[in-house]
Amino acid sequence: MEKLSLSGLLPDEICPALNLSPAFRGKQIFKWISLGVESFSDMTNLPKDLRPLLEEKAVLRSSLVNQVFRDQDGTVKLQIKTHDGLLIETVLLTDIEGRKTACVSCQAGCAMACAFCQTGHLGFARNLDAAEIVEQFFFLEKECGELQNIVFMGMGEPLLNLEAIRKAVAVLTHKDGRALGTKRITLSTCGLVQGIYDLADKGPKVRLAVSLTTADEELRKELMPVAKTNPLDRLKEAISYYAQKSGRRVTLEAALLGGKNTGPESARRMVEFARGLDVNINLIPWNPVASLPLKEPSREECEAFVRQLEAAGLNVVLRRRRGAGVNAACGQLGSAKFSKE
Repeated sequence: MEKLSLSGLLPDEICPALNLSPAFRGKQIFKWISLGVESFSDMTNLPKDLRPLLEEKAVLRSSLVNQVFRDQDGTVKLQIKTHDGLLIETVLLTDIEGRKTACVSCQAGCAMACAFCQTGHLGFARNLDAAEIVEQFFFLEKECGELQNIVFMGMGEPLLNLEAIRKAVAVLTHKDGRALGTKRITLSTCGLVQGIYDLADKGPKVRLAVSLTTADEELRKELMPVAKTNPLDRLKEAISYYAQKSGRRVTLEAALLGGKNTGPESARRMVEFARGLDVNINLIPWNPVASLPLKEPSREECEAFVRQLEAAGLNVVLRRRRGAGVNAACGQLGSAKFSKE
């Protein structure tokens, strides 16, 4: 792409990148971008003769919305086309209190190959840059109104693109822009131990969610190849370190797979794993993907699993299914082709 994309830049980076002065112009442009403006001509506090010059050098969006999908339950999924023709997806999540959250992607495809995830079966194209991540948030705000939260739970493994995420978080939390608090930002990982330590030591201090799925070592290796090099004992140490370093409770996530990880022994192992950790547990009944040889858990399986964890004193939430009607539920992203058209 020949023109410079500005949506991934901080205020003090914009003027040097464009050879522009005075320096306060960068702050003005940054503010307009955070308000969702999509054209330099709409930046009314910039000199009129400057706006067309900026159009020649830069773009405010490097990607574009290709399709919009709306589910009856209120979930909205955007299919976004990048400048090089890749298709990625981002989702609006709305809770029972009406708070809106952007579920954004950090990669085109995913290399982690988790058995229960559609995205993991697509293969991996490339990392997204900070601008492409930030733009997903702004596209959703334009489509759905002001958002309160952002979660890195879309396509891809965030800890394998941590520098771009750090930059995107810096942009979205900047006081002169959207000014999101880091408490409103969650990063979800499949359990890359070294990445968790990196995040703990170098920030940003966001909320961390770990896709545990099962605390049965051998079953986890079967379902999540990442477990072969990131065993449960090391993962537990990393989670404990992150909680202590950040001062924030970590969330353990588990996709409940019918007949796989929902029995009493699976629950017992999860209780044992969580012992001594400051964690919440989110249980997610698996959302069906036609191409994957797994099955949804029954209501009875889910409820029995929850009861066993709660009996051990754990804080457990059984998540509601949302977005399945447009393949926007957890594990379903990438049902549309993500590669170049």
